[in-house]
Amino acid sequence: MSSRQRHTMSKTPFPLSPLKRRPMPAWPPAATAMLLALAMAGLQAGSVLAAEPALPHLKSYTVQAGTAPLSQAHEARVEALRQTTLAAQVAGAVVQLLVKPGDAVKAGQLLMRLDARSADQSAQASEAQTQVARAQLELARRERDRQQQLFRQHFISQAALDQAEAQFKATEAQVQAQLAQAGAARSQSDWYQLRAPYAGVISEVPVVQGDMALPGRGLAVLYDPAALRVTAHVPQAQAQAAQDRDGAVLVDLPTLGVQGLIPSRVQWLPTVDSSSGTVELRAELPSSLKGLVPGQLARIRLTGPAKTPTQPATLLVPSQAVVRRAEMTGLYVLNAEGRPLLRQVRLGESRGSQIEILSGLKAGERVALEPQAAARVR
Repeated sequence: MSSRQRHTMSKTPFPLSPLKRRPMPAWPPAATAMLLALAMAGLQAGSVLAAEPALPHLKSYTVQAGTAPLSQAHEARVEALRQTTLAAQVAGAVVQLLVKPGDAVKAGQLLMRLDARSADQSAQASEAQTQVARAQLELARRERDRQQQLFRQHFISQAALDQAEAQFKATEAQVQAQLAQAGAARSQSDWYQLRAPYAGVISEVPVVQGDMALPGRGLAVLYDPAALRVTAHVPQAQAQAAQDRDGAVLVDLPTLGVQGLIPSRVQWLPTVDSSSGTVELRAELPSSLKGLVPGQLARIRLTGPAKTPTQPATLLVPSQAVVRRAEMTGLYVLNAEGRPLLRQVRLGESRGSQIEILSGLKAGERVALEPQAAARVR
């Protein structure tokens, strides 16, 4: 800027006035205190959220103990009372298979043959030696008769006759031993033939033609279809209560559409399985029942009034709360802080929209009704 311009600006007829500051409005003391309190509360809440996020709200169900029902159902399986694994007593290659799984066989029927050439040769050799021994016995008999005739004519002494008698008895004993040996050889030849011990159905043939059979190795599995039973594993407490009841044991067979079948015989095993805490229950089925095979699913129902006032408690939870992962079944149980923890349980009978819990849960605990949402909580 030149000196002339500065001189001109200094002679401006309207001089500039300085800016005036407006005074700040005065807040009431009560409002100021409220703002400070809200600010401090916000800072504290922010620090809590940063330390631990709040758990989401999960729908839950409180488990309550009820009275044991008068009817309890347990999963079971069909088994055979007579089931035999047939094996050979000798070693040999399988040269002929005469049956396959599912075939019905009669008692004594030939099932398969093993290579018995060496056994047959041994049996033939024993038969030949038996023929030789019999010929020697016949010769010894004739010699004894001749010596007896000469002794009666006083041509030989008593000692010569005794020697002939001893030779005959020795030869006779050798023949008996040879006959026994030949019989053992023939018996060993029979060991190379596998026969059915009773009438039944072939359920398994784990060998093929050409396999090597060894003593003790299973070659076929045979069961009797006329003697079947249903086996279930009942929790110890329920088994004790069921035995105290004056009720009945009924069998349901879904494959045949049969319900409420009365078994011909019921047996409770006197031992408890240490790993599962259950008692095995066996219910024999009538022999007239057809169409069942071992391994099929069944159901055993324990019914009847309780004879004692003390009954085991029943725990029921909604079916939607149950988590199934592979072979594991469990529930998300909420702890004191409301955090869901997966716990394995043992399921019982389904009753409408609820299912019975046999073990792994106690009355008063809370379970999550939304397993998928509970699984996302960390």
